[in-house]
Amino acid sequence: MFSHVVVGTNDLKKAKHFYDAVLGALGYGEGLSDDNDQRRRYVYRAHTALFIITQPVDGQPATPANGGTIGFTCQSTEQVDRWHAAGVANCGKSAEAPPGVRRAALGSLYLAYLRDPDGNKLGALYRVPA
Repeated sequence: MFSHVVVGTNDLKKAKHFYDAVLGALGYGEGLSDDNDQRRRYVYRAHTALFIITQPVDGQPATPANGGTIGFTCQSTEQVDRWHAAGVANCGKSAEAPPGVRRAALGSLYLAYLRDPDGNKLGALYRVPA
């Protein structure tokens, strides 16, 4: 549904270490450097979308979105658990309830949430077959 998502960071090296781990748990490779005149950043490429971590172009500190969550699709409950474990092991913090099934109007979802090193809220979601 989206073409790209960009999150700001105040520590690009720490953020890259974190995202290499959590996105690696989902089968994506390391972030590729995409420095330009305005900022330093790393890009993670999927078939139809990009996920980018960057230093803010305006030179101000990066801050997390209040109420925002970036969700990643997973292929199994085990992949959600690997994603969550990779995040906690690499400077992320578990958020909300532990990984597990949540009931929703559209069916059962297996979810886990993390805060990245800059405080951005992330989710991993597996849609449990009916």
